[in-house]
Amino acid sequence: MIDLNCDMGESFGRYRIGQDEAIFPFITSANIACGFHAGDPLVMRRAVRLAKQNGVAVGAHPGFPDLVGFGRREMNIDPEQLYCDLLYQIGALQAIAASEGVKLQHVKPHGALYNKANRDARTAEAVVQAISDLDRTLALYTLPTGPLYELARQKGLRVVREFFADRTYQTDGTLTPRTAPNALISDAREAARRVVRMLRENRVETVDGSEIQMEAETVCIHGDEPSAAAFAREIRRRLEEAGVVVKAIGSG
Repeated sequence: MIDLNCDMGESFGRYRIGQDEAIFPFITSANIACGFHAGDPLVMRRAVRLAKQNGVAVGAHPGFPDLVGFGRREMNIDPEQLYCDLLYQIGALQAIAASEGVKLQHVKPHGALYNKANRDARTAEAVVQAISDLDRTLALYTLPTGPLYELARQKGLRVVREFFADRTYQTDGTLTPRTAPNALISDAREAARRVVRMLRENRVETVDGSEIQMEAETVCIHGDEPSAAAFAREIRRRLEEAGVVVKAIGSG
């Protein structure tokens, strides 16, 4: 079994980002932006409604307060401020979801916050503490190594290991920085092949041609990429052809 997640609800006001309507039919979990790096209250509600209509589980996708940089620029934020920022964002989506009769399934930090929390203990502590204090039933999506993964496990949170279908990996299991020319995978068929192989063999190729062990319960597609809908469709097709059950982590 595997969960297929995608970052959704990343439009803002009059600015449209992503292909939410085209992607939702192929995924099982949605990471909905909470207004800091992308999204706004109206966009959040629309995304929650689309998720509900398509039977897709909903998770919060909080990020750094960086609309201009789409949350992909690292910020040096005091841990107490970050903790409050996370409560603010997750709580906002939780309220909108509740008004639509939807319960949040998970939290997945966005972009630079995700990467920083996976290598910086103080950032990881703020993320884990915010989830623990707000709602311990929420799962945390993260890389299968690093401070965030380890601390969340120690605190007794449900940790869901994540594999990125459209990103390349370094030999230490981290994602190749987006500033590198080989950071992204642009071919949907290649991405689907890597996903199926990871599930069958627990292995993935790295940027230097070597291989590392990789296990995951969820696979991510970035919804803001122009080819996101094609990726979602192709990966879902290949998974089902391979006999893999595709469903949200909270569906049993």
